[in-house]
Amino acid sequence: MDFIIAGFADKNATLYRRLGVPLGDPAAFVQLGDQAFGIVRDLEMDRVRQNRPGLQVSCPADHAGPDGLPADRESATAAAVANMVRDRGVRHVSADRTLPLIFAHHLTAAGVTVDYDPDLGVNDRRSKTDQEIEYLSQAQATTESVMRMVCETIADATVDAEGQLLLDGTVLTSERVRSLAAVEFLKLQYTMPHGAIVATAPQVADCHHSGTGPLRTGTPIVVDLFPRCEATRYWGDCTRTVVHGDIDPVVKEMHAAVLEAKSACIAKLLPGVTADQAHHASEAVLLQKGYPSSRGTITDEPSIQHGTGHGIGLDVHEPILLDAGGGEMLAGEVFTVEPGLYGRRCGGIRVEDMVVVTPEGPRNLNELNEGLDWRSV
Repeated sequence: MDFIIAGFADKNATLYRRLGVPLGDPAAFVQLGDQAFGIVRDLEMDRVRQNRPGLQVSCPADHAGPDGLPADRESATAAAVANMVRDRGVRHVSADRTLPLIFAHHLTAAGVTVDYDPDLGVNDRRSKTDQEIEYLSQAQATTESVMRMVCETIADATVDAEGQLLLDGTVLTSERVRSLAAVEFLKLQYTMPHGAIVATAPQVADCHHSGTGPLRTGTPIVVDLFPRCEATRYWGDCTRTVVHGDIDPVVKEMHAAVLEAKSACIAKLLPGVTADQAHHASEAVLLQKGYPSSRGTITDEPSIQHGTGHGIGLDVHEPILLDAGGGEMLAGEVFTVEPGLYGRRCGGIRVEDMVVVTPEGPRNLNELNEGLDWRSV
């Protein structure tokens, strides 16, 4: 199959996987028959060759044509790709979901038909290699180390007369905890491109609210950290819930239900089983215990607001989803498993692990405590 993947490799994980370098300039990977080509900025050609031996690497100027190329880099790269494809007599290529319109435009103008292939750049990334699983395992271990620090910091905080948590004599806020995590990750050469979640009631009733303001004793605090390793480009993703001080019996029941739901989903992570089945195994536990599904609606009492998980790799969220309609899972696929319950009144509970699908059974990459009490002493 003849196909093209193009854009910016520092943002497009599918293109990065083909070129091996997170380029900040426009670039393209073109497969024509059994030949693979990389078109990158001239300054980057040697780096790409070193990372992808066998790839035929050139720069836009090598495909200028008699009329030259546009002045800006993105237009020039798109025009160069179109010229190269046309000059090789190819009149039809497929493209993945990430292809920028500018590349489609120049290909079409050159008489090349571009068809969308929904599986291109998706299916080949779903099953991870042993090396990729090792990268994800390393990222998750690092994520857990910072998660432990964050949860213990919250649990060991002192309390003022109003029930607000204090660290070094000043109020501990969601924003301050996220900053502590970001600094710790930077020391480990990880970044947080999408931020982090440190959220408590009532904001946590919106399950993706990042959290703002003071943290308080006696109320569950959901901490969701999802950093990227800058060396490997693979992501960690882990959620734990911490309660400072006394734990309300209602919160304990919620927590126990979420852990049981997580275990039910993980047990289904086997090749050939559908992601739909894994999700519904988790959801069934929560429904049976009386927690309603209220997706799209924020509730006062605890409810189910999202699916059970997602694929992860070079992007923090990758197909497929552990959700209704999810297809058959593949050996080597890696998922986060993160059931949760959320309400304005008593707060939220989410616990998230990263799990590899294997023929021998699911392999959980997490080793961290799942409990609510994170006191270090």
